Amino acid sequence: MSPDLRAINDGLRLAGPHRTRPIRFVRPERIGEWRLKLYTIATHGEVARPALVDETLRRAPAIFPAAAHADGRHGIGFITVHDAMTASIALYYWWESFNELHSRIYVGPKADPRAMTLLPTQVAGCVWELEIIDFERSAWIADVLANPAGPDVERYLSRQLDTEI
Repeated sequence: MSPDLRAINDGLRLAGPHRTRPIRFVRPERIGEWRLKLYTIATHGEVARPALVDETLRRAPAIFPAAAHADGRHGIGFITVHDAMTASIALYYWWESFNELHSRIYVGPKADPRAMTLLPTQVAGCVWELEIIDFERSAWIADVLANPAGPDVERYLSRQLDTEI
């Protein structure tokens, strides 16, 4: 085995086996002009801790672009609150220019959601967060981009993901 593959394999062993986590749609949210879906991922329990959810929503007005319906923005998106094993994570996503998903991700200590800061690297998300992105991408295509009857934002907003992965 090459040194590069050995390092990858050792890293995978250190991470441990995959453990399922509940992914739950919590509720629709309105933040200013934005219409959003709120999801949580939890490592302990069915949903993220209320303090983390509250802090994520408190920050949202400053994170989503101010003009929801300008520059190709539709005022539609979703938020994922990930109560991870060792961190508090807030992920904010919005649709722009019909087929682009934009995001901001904040991470901080598990014990203090208020200490979350903007993740400086460009990351799409972990395997659990990507499940939500995949669901939302599929729903956006089906209901907005490829719907034979024309874009149906209400149908898109009504779709919800509840699963274990």
